[in-house]
Amino acid sequence: MSHLEQFYINGGWVAPGADAKPFEVINPATEASEGTVYLAGRSDVDAAIQAARDAFDGFAALPLEDRLAMLERLLAAYQARLDDMADAISREMGAPRHSLAAKVQAPMGLGHIKSTLEAARDFEFEQTLGRATVRREPAGVAALITPWNWPMNQVLCKVAPAIAAGCTMVLKPSEFAPLSARVLAEIIDEAGLPAGVFNMIYGDGAEVGPMLSSDPRVDMVSLTGSTRAGASVSKEAADTFKRVSLELGGKSANIILPDADFEKAVGHGVQSMMGNTGQSCNAPSRMLVPADKLAQAEEIAA
Repeated sequence: MSHLEQFYINGGWVAPGADAKPFEVINPATEASEGTVYLAGRSDVDAAIQAARDAFDGFAALPLEDRLAMLERLLAAYQARLDDMADAISREMGAPRHSLAAKVQAPMGLGHIKSTLEAARDFEFEQTLGRATVRREPAGVAALITPWNWPMNQVLCKVAPAIAAGCTMVLKPSEFAPLSARVLAEIIDEAGLPAGVFNMIYGDGAEVGPMLSSDPRVDMVSLTGSTRAGASVSKEAADTFKRVSLELGGKSANIILPDADFEKAVGHGVQSMMGNTGQSCNAPSRMLVPADKLAQAEEIAA
């Protein structure tokens, strides 16, 4: 069984449980199959959460210097696999390999690790305010749910700060873009993080999201996704008073007023829309123009 067909739990690759379901990964640029992953069932989610829970106390107690050293190793291991990461991103979500996946998408992950290292070195985890001491402690076990369109940008802007803060985690990447998450799990394994700090399962967001959000062993949920998913996470997390962080994307309106330079504005709008093959939450996909300018706008856009 390949790593693509396995989950990364408690520091190793494990076979899915009996209740997991196969899911074919399709390359949207070619419509060819890139292989099969398994969507986690209850037993898989339970194992991943428990691994993170068991690892939390020991990891949170480590000196900051130790966690920063782990991030340094992660940075070096990620750099060594940059080509593999770009290839995975291109195959899973269709980003052009050379112009976008290699030059922008994969390096985004490096950027988040570097930024986290820089911020954590100067961050005041403890302050004295008058006669009081304010100590910032890790939130606990974090469930991280990410989308398909900017895979390593969204994954590592959650994973890297969690490591720096001393949180353990369960990552649930988009089931439509699992290839880059598999490469990241291999990188984290190479970097030698303690078992249980990082756990990764694939899954259907509508099924796995509520399992993660409602479980009392999870202390925080960070979701980047749809408003529907955000509403579900908020409701499921309420009973256990979890911290919830939501980044809920949508498609942006591009409003062009009557006195605009239509050649420039419409042309720029089309180019902005098609960056990342149209798969960005800020892609201006709804161009609104005056009715009497519609034919002109359509001609320029074409």
